[in-house]
Amino acid sequence: MSFRNIILKAWFSQRERAIDRFRRRPVETQARMFRQLLRRGRFTEFGDRYDLRHIRSVERFQSQVETFDYETFKPYIERMMEGVRSVTAPGRVSLFARSSGTTSDRSKYIPVTMESLWWNHTLGMRDVATVFSANNPKTRVFEGKTLTLGGSCSREGRNLVGDLSALLIHETTFWSGWFRAPRTETAIIPDFDEKCAAICRQCVGEPITAFAGVPSWNLALMRRVLEYTGRKNLLEVWPGLEMFAHGGVEFAPYRTSFEELIPSEKMKYMETYNASEGFFAMADDPSRSDMLLMLDYGTFFEFRSGTQIVPLEGVECGKVYAVLITSNNGLWRYEIGDTVEFTSTNPYRIRFAGRTRQYINVFGEELIVDNAEHALLAACRKTGAVVSEYSVAPCYMSLRERGAHEWIVEFEREPDSLERFAEALDGELRAVNSDYDAKRRTTLERQRLTVVERGRFLAWMRARGKNKVPRLVNDRRVADEILAFQTEQTP
Repeated sequence: MSFRNIILKAWFSQRERAIDRFRRRPVETQARMFRQLLRRGRFTEFGDRYDLRHIRSVERFQSQVETFDYETFKPYIERMMEGVRSVTAPGRVSLFARSSGTTSDRSKYIPVTMESLWWNHTLGMRDVATVFSANNPKTRVFEGKTLTLGGSCSREGRNLVGDLSALLIHETTFWSGWFRAPRTETAIIPDFDEKCAAICRQCVGEPITAFAGVPSWNLALMRRVLEYTGRKNLLEVWPGLEMFAHGGVEFAPYRTSFEELIPSEKMKYMETYNASEGFFAMADDPSRSDMLLMLDYGTFFEFRSGTQIVPLEGVECGKVYAVLITSNNGLWRYEIGDTVEFTSTNPYRIRFAGRTRQYINVFGEELIVDNAEHALLAACRKTGAVVSEYSVAPCYMSLRERGAHEWIVEFEREPDSLERFAEALDGELRAVNSDYDAKRRTTLERQRLTVVERGRFLAWMRARGKNKVPRLVNDRRVADEILAFQTEQTP
C-alpha cells in the first residue's frame, strides 16, 4: 500500500468518528443544525421578515415561517442573482446551480453559498471516500484518481451559473490534479462530444481507480473510451478500477451494463443522494440497498406526508414523505420536489422514492416511479432484457378507445420477446399497484410499448440541456418531444 493511500485513509478515519456521532445522536445533531441556521439567517432580509431572531423552537419556526417551492421562493433567488446582499443567506451569493425547470421556467437556479459548497457538497464527497475506506480496508482506490464527468458553467454578469458538478470542479481546482481527472478546463467543456474526446486523450494514460457522476452520461463516456482504445472492457484500460459513486437517477436499470463494461468482483457501486439543493445521503452499508441520511451538513430536515409536516424524530418507517430543507445555501422550509421512504430510524436511513411531480394519475391509477422501477426490473429479469432509458406518458381516452400508458423504451439488450416483456411489465404493475389493477379492469388497456434506437434519449437530453430523463409524466409533452426527436434527426 502506498504512502499516499495510508495518509488519506488516516485522514478519512477522523471523519468516521463524526459520522458515528450523528448516527448515535441524530436528534441532537439536527437541533444543532437548526440553531446554527437560525443564527445565520437572523441578519438577512428573510430573517427580518419572519423574525428569526426570536424563534427558539421548531414548533414556533413551523408556525411562523411558511413553506416554499421554487415558484414561491423564486423572488428571493432573483434578488440574489441581481447581486443584492444578505437576502436569505449572509453576504453576497455568486454561485447558482442550474437544474431541471418547472412548469413556468426551463431551468431552476439554486443558490450555492461558500458554506454549502464546502460544508455540504464537498464534505459529502469527502465522506464518500471515508465510508468507502471504512467498508473496504484493503482498498487501493486512493492510489489513483477519480474520473469525474462534470457538466458546464459560465459567467453571467458577476455570477457563475451552471451544473452543480461544474461549479464544484471550478471552485475546487487547487486539489483537483492530485485526486481527480480530467483537468478542470476539460471537465467543464460545454459540448459533450468534445468533452468525451478530450477526456479520452487525457485520461486513458492516467491511473483511474474510480469514477463518479450520473449513470447515463458515464455509460456514454465509457463506451467512447472503449471505441477510442479498441479495448473490450474498461479493466483493459484501467485495471485498478474499484468504485463508481453514482447518483441523480435510479441505478438498477444501468447495473447490468456497467457490470459488462467492468467485469470485476472488486468493483463496488456506491449510491449517493447529491442534488443541486444539497448533499443529503449516501449508501454506508454494502449489505443494504438504502442510504444513511447525513445529518451534520448544515441542513435541517422536515418531511411532509399529505398536509402533516414533521421534523426528523416524527417520521415513521415504511412511509413516503416529501422532503423539505432549511439549509446553509439560503433555502428556508423549501420543498425540493423529491420523496423518500424511511427504512430505519436507528440510524435514520432512506431510499429515494421518486419526484413529487413524477407520477401518472390521468385515470385514477396513481402510478408512481417506485411502482414503475419495480415492474421494469421484474420484466427485465423474466425476459433477459436490459433497459438503458425509459419514459412513460398517458394515451388519452377517446370515444372508441380506452386509455393506456405509453412506455417509450431504449434497450441496451432487447428481451427474448417483446410480447413477453410487455406482458410481464403489465402483470408486475398490476401486482404492485391496486389502483392501476382496478383501472386495468375498467378504463385502461395494457401499456403500449414503443422501442426507440439506442442513444435517442441521450441525444434528446443533450439537445434540451437536461441531465435526467423524466420517468413518469402526467401529460404527453415530454413523450411527444422524444418521439418527434427521431423525425427531426432522421433524413
